[in-house]
Amino acid sequence: MRNFTWSFLLFFAGMFVAFSQTKGIEKGTYLSTNKGGKIKLNLLDNNKYELVFYSGGYEIKGDSLVFLKNTNTTINRFDLSFVKDKKAKKVKIKFLNPSYNSFYIGTQKGTETVQYQRLSDIKTKVDPEWTNTDLDFEIEKADFLYLVYEDYDGKSDVSKYALPKDVSEVTINYDLAVLNDLNLVGFFDQKTKELKISEQHGKDLLVFINEKDEKPAKTPEVVALETQVIKNWTYPGKSSYDDIYGGTAVDSATYNLVDAAAVPVADYAVDSTAATYTKYDFKLKIENNLKKAIEATKTVSNKFLVVVVDSKNKTAKESFDAFIKEQETQTGYNMYDAYNAQYDTYNYYLAGADDKKWLKNNKISDPSIIILNGEGNQLAVAKSDLATQQYQFSYYGDLYKKLQRANAFLFIDKVLKNKKATDSDLIAAFNKASLLETSYDSDYWVSDSNSSEFVITKTALDQKVVAQTWKKLIEAHQKDAKPNMYLVEAILKEIQNQGFTKQLFNTDRILNDTDFLAIDYLLKHSEDIENNRTDFNNKDGELHTVGNVVSEISSALQQNLYLSQDGVSGEMNKEKINSIYKKIIASGKGNFDVYKNYFYYLGQIEEKDGSNTTYLREFNTYFDSTLAGPSPIEKLDAIFSGLDSSSSYSYDGWNSFKNYHSDICNSAAWTVVLKPENANFLKDAIKWSEYSLIVTKNNPYYLDTLAQLYYKDGQKQKAIETQVLAVKYITPDVDEETSSQMKEVLTKMSNGTY
Repeated sequence: MRNFTWSFLLFFAGMFVAFSQTKGIEKGTYLSTNKGGKIKLNLLDNNKYELVFYSGGYEIKGDSLVFLKNTNTTINRFDLSFVKDKKAKKVKIKFLNPSYNSFYIGTQKGTETVQYQRLSDIKTKVDPEWTNTDLDFEIEKADFLYLVYEDYDGKSDVSKYALPKDVSEVTINYDLAVLNDLNLVGFFDQKTKELKISEQHGKDLLVFINEKDEKPAKTPEVVALETQVIKNWTYPGKSSYDDIYGGTAVDSATYNLVDAAAVPVADYAVDSTAATYTKYDFKLKIENNLKKAIEATKTVSNKFLVVVVDSKNKTAKESFDAFIKEQETQTGYNMYDAYNAQYDTYNYYLAGADDKKWLKNNKISDPSIIILNGEGNQLAVAKSDLATQQYQFSYYGDLYKKLQRANAFLFIDKVLKNKKATDSDLIAAFNKASLLETSYDSDYWVSDSNSSEFVITKTALDQKVVAQTWKKLIEAHQKDAKPNMYLVEAILKEIQNQGFTKQLFNTDRILNDTDFLAIDYLLKHSEDIENNRTDFNNKDGELHTVGNVVSEISSALQQNLYLSQDGVSGEMNKEKINSIYKKIIASGKGNFDVYKNYFYYLGQIEEKDGSNTTYLREFNTYFDSTLAGPSPIEKLDAIFSGLDSSSSYSYDGWNSFKNYHSDICNSAAWTVVLKPENANFLKDAIKWSEYSLIVTKNNPYYLDTLAQLYYKDGQKQKAIETQVLAVKYITPDVDEETSSQMKEVLTKMSNGTY
């Protein structure tokens, strides 16, 4: 019942009705213009008003009140509008009044993994004070936009939208339609003469009495002895706001106290009868001098050292110890039941009298918090105390990402300037930069050296020097007998436009000669990479996500096709891409993702005579070798079962995979219908089209394609019969223009004018 009552409260809190006495306002019923559940405002004769939040049909069965449900199960929560500008390099997003709702936005280029961000995280970065109603920010150009609404019941509505290639601005509005999702039941209590309504199986009730019946005695109002407004209210053991809301939004009622720490049920194993939580007994090792603290940090690649300077505070040691204990507790809950290096990101050290010289040499004031890397280099400093900055060290905080970025910049700069740097040093530097996450907040870092917030160290890099060093590194490894997996990972990120060039210089680019040389390296070692990537991805204390190398290459090639510019360089680039696809297929390593991206690529190519000969020839070869024959569904199922986990269709599911094949067969066949230049493939197109209808039956689009192919092949009666079916199976989803065209084709076939 919680969602039910909160829905009413949210509407009351969000609306205030105050009409002035003007000629434009009359008594009567007004309807809201909101999508989803309509709200009625009744202005009555006695200067009273009624707000009706939910309406619909009902039935009375004995003492039960049955609410008739809305049969529309699909809710389109988002309204999008586009502004187009071919010159735009980025896409401006305007999200109208996101409030505090749990929204996410994702972008996807080609078949790459979708990159998601919580909208509230972006809001905090671009509008820290939350002063603006709407949220404005920019994203990189992408093929698809994903919008997600995460509800309190654990279900999320995920909507995927295709972005026009020349889109420059996207305005997003939404409708939560919370009332439409209610699952209400009601019954009349004969003893109390009360009508009680709740959500299905809900314990909380809304109780009504008929206004004609006797009114119940009024309960005396209980007045609070004192009411205060307390900023940042807390109590011992209460999790910080960032710990709770920086991760998954949860209802406060789903928390239990364990070791004086509040832990979200959603993040941990919960018994159906009693909430129980598992916490790893995590302990931080606090060194007694700065040198040891730095050395301990150096041994772990993903950790930073937080140095606390607070010598003027008499309770500094006590506060530091309390902070450490809380960090251990929260980290232990994050790790769940075993150590996980992902959550162990900081070491801590309280500066003492022995560190005065170091502090003076580094011009560190008191109080301050300094963050160092494992080499003792300063990455950030805040002229503040630990209590003020405590929230920054939550696992869900953004500070860690900023430190990783600053450290990668500093590390690669030092390696490039070091004439004695080894091959391993260079690979490590490029790998570290490649694994950074794309940041939305690069323009919002604090730059005031006297700020109480963290000032992040910035390092300037020469993009030309970086590119030249990378080129020499790739060339030097062409004769490797075995692949270096750290180099492999850096290459994969780079060719997918997510690597060091993107992270260090925030620039998009098409594949160049160095990239094609790097791809040759990957293909040469593809079998060894495939055999070793599972162990590499599971290395203790490290985080890697190397997917199937052939699928990753094909994904990069498809994305590059989108980014390729017109002109001579763009055409040369396309020729090289085509040669790589052919090399992969000829080697027998062409998997589903390779063929899918290859056909997409070939679909963009038109021969000089206006035909699609190359595309149709390659597709026919794939069809005959992979799809044709008896039991097509079983064949598809076997392919689907063998998909690599990194394949987009392993996430999209069986139905999407099946529909893809029926769609591509229909699309290939349709090119033969459209272009007389493709007439040589007429017989082949018929078998593709017939296959599409075996996989997806009674599809009006597919039937229309097949009918026109039959007619062109001289099978006129069969064509008319098939076109009759195409018209028969037209659904409301078919747009009016296409529907009219299908009917017109049937008419022309019937009277011999087709």
